Amino acid sequence: MPENEETAEQVESAPQETAAAQEAATSEEEPFDRERAEEKIRKANSEAKNLRERLKELEPLARKAQELEDAQKSEQERLTEQLSQAQERIRTVQQRAVRAEVRALAAAEFADPDDAHAFLSLDEFVGDDGDIDTDGIRKELGELLKRKPHLAKPAPADPSPRPPRPDRSQGSSGNGNRSSSDPGQIFAGIMDQALKGR
Repeated sequence: MPENEETAEQVESAPQETAAAQEAATSEEEPFDRERAEEKIRKANSEAKNLRERLKELEPLARKAQELEDAQKSEQERLTEQLSQAQERIRTVQQRAVRAEVRALAAAEFADPDDAHAFLSLDEFVGDDGDIDTDGIRKELGELLKRKPHLAKPAPADPSPRPPRPDRSQGSSGNGNRSSSDPGQIFAGIMDQALKGR
């Protein structure tokens, strides 16, 4: 509290200096009146004392006001941080929605629909109201296929349906028995036929 004492001394000395200056001005005109001068000094000291007391009363209030201001700043900073986090979550959700829309629209023409969103700026397709611009996505996907045709699905060589392939394991061999691929069984079958034919 040394600052308060200095302030109080300044407040106290200011009226005294003012009174002394007034006295000097009046001394030229009037003769010095000691009682009057002492009365002015007492009045100035009384005013200074009242000002010191008011200052002491107001200091805690000023401290509390500063604390409240600091608390409001921290509350405002907390709310600002919460707002920025919420905005970031909204942006993430919007990007996921746009990515899903791009994948869905690219599935018909792209070999890998995930490649499509890698080449596009997803933020362009979200309007101010949060809606997704599907027409814009279609347009950009078409332009992307023109620039990078290797991303498109390969065109089928022959659009006609293929006939089924023959399965050699089906059907019978020339003698009506199913042939085995095991050489031991083949030899046993030949020997068995030879012995029966005797």
